[in-house]
Amino acid sequence: MSITVVGLGPGNPAHLTAGALDALKSGRPVLLRTAIHPTVDTLKYMGIPFETCDDLYQRGRSFEEVYIAVAERVLGYEDVVFAVPGHPMVGESSVRLVMERAAGPVEVITGPSFLDALLVTLGLDPVDGMELLDALQLGRRLPAGDLPAIVMQVHSRAVASDAKLALMERYPDDHQVVLVRAAGVSGEERQAVIPLHELDHYDWVDYLTTLYLPPLKRSEVGDVDPKRWAPARWPMDPLVEVMARLRAPEGCPWDREQTHLTLCKYMLEEAYEAVEAAEAGNPDLLCEELGDVLLQVAFNAQVASENGDFDMHDVVRGIAAKLVRRHPHIFGEAEAETPDDVVRNWEAIKRAEKGGAPQPASVLEGVSKALPALTRAEKVQRKAAKVGFDWDDAQGPADKVREELAEVLSAPEEELAGEVGDLLFAGVNLARKLKVDPEVALTATTARFIRRFQYIEHRAAKLGRILSNMTLAEMDELWNQAKQAELPQK
Repeated sequence: MSITVVGLGPGNPAHLTAGALDALKSGRPVLLRTAIHPTVDTLKYMGIPFETCDDLYQRGRSFEEVYIAVAERVLGYEDVVFAVPGHPMVGESSVRLVMERAAGPVEVITGPSFLDALLVTLGLDPVDGMELLDALQLGRRLPAGDLPAIVMQVHSRAVASDAKLALMERYPDDHQVVLVRAAGVSGEERQAVIPLHELDHYDWVDYLTTLYLPPLKRSEVGDVDPKRWAPARWPMDPLVEVMARLRAPEGCPWDREQTHLTLCKYMLEEAYEAVEAAEAGNPDLLCEELGDVLLQVAFNAQVASENGDFDMHDVVRGIAAKLVRRHPHIFGEAEAETPDDVVRNWEAIKRAEKGGAPQPASVLEGVSKALPALTRAEKVQRKAAKVGFDWDDAQGPADKVREELAEVLSAPEEELAGEVGDLLFAGVNLARKLKVDPEVALTATTARFIRRFQYIEHRAAKLGRILSNMTLAEMDELWNQAKQAELPQK
């Protein structure tokens, strides 16, 4: 079997190479993938006989089927010159299939690709990076947006319409793009600089048409349209793709059955573990735990995407836009000299954003019930303080702590739970006035208790003692040793 693959170039007969012409005029059977190409008229003029695969396009149910059928036809020849538009290795699935399935080596005679002509037409230099995509595959992968992108095979208005809808997920509707037909073909080349939403408005779009997308630009100051921002160089696509695979019908049974509600406890657990890693000052552990938190975000976004609600891109765009809106002292003309100024601006903007919504029945609305009790109590107290329901200084809540403690000590058994709750609430209020985060403080105290108690266990074991057989005084002595051991050495 002898197979020679020849590239016919982008459409200008002058682009045919000497090697390609020699192969085409060699007298061997010539098979064209398609006769719908400007160079074919030159082959006819030169008297080169050929057959085509155009009939296969009428019978195939998809392009994948057509390319497989084309490859099978090529492989059915004992000796053949297989000619394809452009460069044989650029966007030519049938050539790849032939090379994979051929019994022996396949000779490839290259020719200029449509890219060569397009770069000249548009005056582009790809040295700084460029993306090349297939219009028929945009459902699987969109351009990242931070590099110039070329979308090939925009071969009909129907394909252009589908491409437009897909690309508008990444680019603004009015993003200026360039539609090019027959690049480099004298007398047939056409181009139009248009907004993306007009991509399917041109009746001259055909098999020679390519789309050029200039890169997105970083937002200008005050521009809060996140579609105008170039995505990060390290997008979260790999994580999103893994989650989609896990949630697919053939994916993981456990992942497939999860919902937003079943994932709640994992979100809380991972958040607490990330906080613990941060407090431990362990950057490697924190990196790992933040990844686990991000997994929960991606997991919920995937569930929402399957429900048609939103996806990971919406999550990222939404929070980025919110940060820009609520930091006008950075992205706009507002001023904020202190952290308190920033908080006041944030709350004012938040209220303005919800201007069309009905006023809440209470200033305490919006505090999540899922928060830890201490954190929720502190948030409720801060909201009440904003309307003046607060002590002037820490003395008031300190007196309240003493009052609540006395009530706990004198309360009957059936009222103890309520009185203890009042004492804890008063303690949170005192911490707030002292500018101490009660959740952080109690977490640190609990960790300190664990360290000291484990010291008691360790020392008792060294002494051959069992804790349950020791007196409280003996354990208290070891406790004081643990406290002493924590003091800095002089």
